Amino acid sequence: MLSKKTKYGLKALVYMTRKEDNKPVLISEIAESENISKKFLEIILLQLKNSGFLGSKKGKGGGYYLLKDPEQITIAALMRILEGPIAPLPCVSLHFYEKCSDCKTEEACSLNRVMVELRDSMLSVLEKKTLADLSAEG
Repeated sequence: MLSKKTKYGLKALVYMTRKEDNKPVLISEIAESENISKKFLEIILLQLKNSGFLGSKKGKGGGYYLLKDPEQITIAALMRILEGPIAPLPCVSLHFYEKCSDCKTEEACSLNRVMVELRDSMLSVLEKKTLADLSAEG
């Protein structure tokens, strides 16, 4: 299940994608339009800025704006920034791998194979879908 942080982050980015000419958008505008707490949204957008997805401009005409083309931003990349690992278990994660302490070996684990299959199925969708796709679907 997606956390509210990830859901709100994706909604905010879709809102920004739909704005003309990639002009900076105020947090208050996004928060009001998408029914998101302004304080919570500030934290989310700052994390996305620190991760290189957003830029910001201060002063009149300021706000947040996308640094990359929405067609180049995959949902998987955004989820990894906002959510962390996409894999259901740490032993099957591609980017955040950790050995499970309760398993003798991954080969002997009854869950490992099905969790690898689940991860691969999720990634096949999330790595193909982009922010542009989400924006066009609404």
